Amino acid sequence: MTTTVHRWHDARLGEFALRTLDPDADAALLHGWVTHPRSAFWLMQDAEVAEVAREYRRIADHPHHDAYLGLWRDRPAFLAERYDPARVELVGLYEPVDGDVGMHFLCAPTDTPTHGFTRAVITTVMDWLFADPATRRVVVEPDVRNTAVHALNTAVGFTVVGPIRKPEKDALLSVCTRDQFLAATRGDETA
Repeated sequence: MTTTVHRWHDARLGEFALRTLDPDADAALLHGWVTHPRSAFWLMQDAEVAEVAREYRRIADHPHHDAYLGLWRDRPAFLAERYDPARVELVGLYEPVDGDVGMHFLCAPTDTPTHGFTRAVITTVMDWLFADPATRRVVVEPDVRNTAVHALNTAVGFTVVGPIRKPEKDALLSVCTRDQFLAATRGDETA
């Protein structure tokens, strides 16, 4: 059974939501997303459906990492992950601050893109993360080559800390406080 954990309304695109992920039931859907050529930065290009299910079961069982299925107009449209960067992904690679929350997101590939969709997705995810009063700052570490996501991060308030080397990639560490997010997105929401 899955549970809706957050809803956000975009004035132009309508209703977005996040629900808990079911690693086994959602694996085939996610497999199509994470292995798509446009999802190369997700680093799962050669994964089989069983491997995708195993990875998301691992995340579901982890005490400091969670995954959620994003919905647009009640249909699966994106994936979001939340993690504690002091314990997952960035251990020893940056100076954590109390209230830091790490985030990944992936939009489902489509042949008919909707203008503003990806920005609405990241805004939904950030709104969800900051809905928790304990979250003081969101931390991301996208691949340094992923210029599209760097521009998107900047648009919602992230500032670049600098490049870091992770085992699987060279990443651009960036952070966003609640105030930076609200200042960057003021007027985007109608929730």
